[in-house]
Amino acid sequence: MMPHRWTRRALLMLAALAVTLSGCTTYVTSQVSAFSAWEGGSDATRTYAFTRNPDQQQSIEQSTYENFVAGSLSAYAFRQVPEQQARYLVGLAYGSRMDTVTVAQPVFYNPWPAPYWGPFNPWGPWGPWGPAYVNQTYPVYSHALGIRITEKASGKEVYNVTARTSGDEPSLVRVMPYLVRSALSNFPLQNGSVQQVRLPVDKNGGAPNEAQAAAALPPAATAAPAGAAPAK
Repeated sequence: MMPHRWTRRALLMLAALAVTLSGCTTYVTSQVSAFSAWEGGSDATRTYAFTRNPDQQQSIEQSTYENFVAGSLSAYAFRQVPEQQARYLVGLAYGSRMDTVTVAQPVFYNPWPAPYWGPFNPWGPWGPWGPAYVNQTYPVYSHALGIRITEKASGKEVYNVTARTSGDEPSLVRVMPYLVRSALSNFPLQNGSVQQVRLPVDKNGGAPNEAQAAAALPPAATAAPAGAAPAK
């Protein structure tokens, strides 16, 4: 019975540790990839309208995300206008999925605690057989946002950027502001660019209301090439 009691205690400690760590996230890290044929132009020509596919036409969710994007685009002198007056059309694609990851976790127990051996325990803290392992399965949520800018007159695609992030947050709407800021950080990126963007979690959990999203400029992002060591 002693091994069972120690194993159960270790599993409870591991579960508590996992819960504690999941609540300590202070940054959202996204991988951003961009394809660009952007030729610049004056600020006066950066007029745009949102375009929607049939499934997005009457979507309140779509309107919410468009407000997030409009707030970030305004930092680069883009102005939203009626479609008839727009030079560019901006389309959004987004989605989420849940995967699971299984991790082998060590379970440490000592069937002969120190008092049995006195101050010296020849087996060490793991007992005579070393640590046991149990498989723990955790959900992982992946979220993605794509922003596509085309010239309205020609239909030519001039910018296509995608931001992806994964973690323990199941809600897309809570992650979306970070995806928007990440996707449009350092606009325009060079063609074929891949980088990581790390944004601090704000006090609202990254989900400002629509008025805030439309009026506020995005906070500065810390960007690093993919594969670079994350900032401390």
